[in-house]
Amino acid sequence: MTINIKGLVIICGNYGSGKTETAVNLAMARKKDGIDVKIADLDLVNPYFRTREARHCLEQMGIDVILPDSQYMHADLPILAPAVAGMIQQPSELTILDAGGDDVGVTVLAALENHLSQKKVHMLQVINPFRPFTENVKGCIKIKEEIEISSKIRVTGLVSNANLIDETTAEHIYKGYDLLKDVSQATGLKIEFITACSHLIPKLAMDRFTCPVLEINRKMILPWTRV
Repeated sequence: MTINIKGLVIICGNYGSGKTETAVNLAMARKKDGIDVKIADLDLVNPYFRTREARHCLEQMGIDVILPDSQYMHADLPILAPAVAGMIQQPSELTILDAGGDDVGVTVLAALENHLSQKKVHMLQVINPFRPFTENVKGCIKIKEEIEISSKIRVTGLVSNANLIDETTAEHIYKGYDLLKDVSQATGLKIEFITACSHLIPKLAMDRFTCPVLEINRKMILPWTRV
């Protein structure tokens, strides 16, 4: 199954859900499918896992990357480049907004309400069942509602990014998918896709899934591996 997502897409999720890795790999996969892609880094909270870290490989593929002004690249301040508003007004075939984690991180979206309200927006909640607060349906729904209140935007779809970094197994992917099915049933939201690292893809029984699988090739640098 192919991921056919287009339009204006916001990637959100709680802290540590892997939403930025998901956003970056989604951008690359859709670019390989032959569509024009833009991505904006709106994560002004998390100082580590940000789209800007993958800037060079994204741009090498011909993906437009919108970042905060260079003087604010390492600042945790609510500063938006004017280009972000322009990107929303003139979106590409796929325009991805990588929002900050939790309800605090998505408050920046409320500042873009005037621009976003004029467009059809898809907001995807990335869920990792191995992170605090999203290990069960109740927790996932609570995070969803908090994000919606802070961003003033409704979540429209679900993504499972089940992983324990290097310890992830096929069983972890299955567990994440099973949880997502339960969240989907409880909320009525569509499962857009799930993710799996490239080395796990051959080990997965794809007939267990009724949605596409996004292959993840890690682009984010782990904080404890920086030198």
